[in-house]
Amino acid sequence: MKADFHTHTNFSTDAEKTSTPENMILGAIEKGLDVICITDHMDKDYDEEGKEFVFHTEEYFRILKPLREKYKHRIDVRIGVELGLQPHLKDFAKEYVNQYPFDFVIGSVHVLHGRDPYYREGFSDLTDEELYRQMFEETLENVKNISDFDVLGHLDYIVRYGFGQEKAYSYSRNVDIVDEILKRLISEGKGIELNTAGLKYGLPFAHPHMDVLKRYKELGGEVITVGSDGHKPEHLAYDFHKVKDILEACGFKYYTEFKERKLIFKQVG
Repeated sequence: MKADFHTHTNFSTDAEKTSTPENMILGAIEKGLDVICITDHMDKDYDEEGKEFVFHTEEYFRILKPLREKYKHRIDVRIGVELGLQPHLKDFAKEYVNQYPFDFVIGSVHVLHGRDPYYREGFSDLTDEELYRQMFEETLENVKNISDFDVLGHLDYIVRYGFGQEKAYSYSRNVDIVDEILKRLISEGKGIELNTAGLKYGLPFAHPHMDVLKRYKELGGEVITVGSDGHKPEHLAYDFHKVKDILEACGFKYYTEFKERKLIFKQVG
């Protein structure tokens, strides 16, 4: 697996200050990657504990374009974004994504009812199972309202922030709502990602769970990118040596890259 399609630089508020675009690119080269797609956070209307997850997009391209040229003989640098989805941001998403020449757009749900479940104490009135269910419901509402993205990011990443993490989670407990999300994505030609950060956070699975990946494939889903969600160089391509086995076990013969928002299918293995 030589392409990491979910990475962050210090344009993202939650990345290390030393995770400059150039350092991340050099880290990807050191890891032996052929492609890195940088996908920094654009989460409009996120405000938790005084933090915002937005960046100056013109500056983003001003920095990344020369680096793409500088390292073009060593690695293919693609410029993407991780767009935070909230139901009221439909018009913003459309305008923003079409304003800039992104190679790739991840649509991710980071907030529930305007609050970030990373701060789990803010949802202490909910059991883990209730929290997960509500996050899936919010995700479905988002994908019904917003279509200006290429793949849905880390579908079940909410499990990281449960008090008992995976103990209260399974695809079978949420089959109705998860299937509706997957069917909606497939009907609109959108994909999902295999995000290895679940393994980094100590879960026994990458995002989403293999049962979800298998179901996506059974329903006719074909578009799947692979990303580490790395926020510093050492986390790039995290556990990518496991990706081939995961994809093959779920029935995938191909994974997906994007360039200029166009699909490129690559054979697994």
